[in-house]
Amino acid sequence: MIKIEDVYFTYPNGVEALSGVSIAIRDGEFVAIMGQNGAGKTTLVKHINGLLKPTNGNVTVDEVSTQKVSVAKLARKVGFVFQNPDHQLFCETVEDEVAFALQNFGFKKPLIKKRVTWALNLLNLTRYRRTSPFMLSGGERKRVALASVLAWNPDVVILDEPTIGQDHQQKEKLRQFIVQLNTQGKTVIIVTHDVEFVAACNPRVVLMAKGKIVTEGGAKETLTNRDLVAQASIVPPQISQIFFNLSDLKLPTNVIDIYDARNVFLGRLKGSS
Repeated sequence: MIKIEDVYFTYPNGVEALSGVSIAIRDGEFVAIMGQNGAGKTTLVKHINGLLKPTNGNVTVDEVSTQKVSVAKLARKVGFVFQNPDHQLFCETVEDEVAFALQNFGFKKPLIKKRVTWALNLLNLTRYRRTSPFMLSGGERKRVALASVLAWNPDVVILDEPTIGQDHQQKEKLRQFIVQLNTQGKTVIIVTHDVEFVAACNPRVVLMAKGKIVTEGGAKETLTNRDLVAQASIVPPQISQIFFNLSDLKLPTNVIDIYDARNVFLGRLKGSS
């Protein structure tokens, strides 16, 4: 679905944000891009929907170069939810916000109404239908931005820091929703610092630092490797840190979540019985 080949990108102020980045993302894959601020994560994903064009290198989406198509055309295939929802919200009501892109893409009125209702119900926003999005909390505005993207059913969904402003319950709903999207065949890409969220989701993880990819692989093998996460200046999941500190008890150090931990201890109990 997405191929990024030896991409360099330099901002007008001279800052080189990407330096020789290459990665392929398969159709229907779930990928988390992680790293400290300034690592190049958001710059990278903005190349996928054409908001940024590479200084050197090439980006293709569904075998079409992003430099040869407009952002508007790419948007039909690639939905992008910004880290700050206020960067993409501008309509007077939540309903109008969710309907805007559908109207822009030429959907018929009955289908627009149906898709808006579906998206609002999905993200628990129906009661805010006639409310200004700017009257809502930051987490609620984030959900409005997500609803406005999901309404047109893009093949690729990019979420930049989706868990910011969400409480534990909303994070769990978001996790279930992302898994559901992925099960339906959507390509889902998240940019996040939230290692606990990524550990619970278990996507393919791409670690970035200083405009380059440090490593990529499964969430468990990547986030429980102290050397790799240190290179990307992120911390391992809390449960992993506990097991690191218990290594002298001959416990495994590649434990990523509480379910992993439970299996380790159940295995110990069975072995001692």
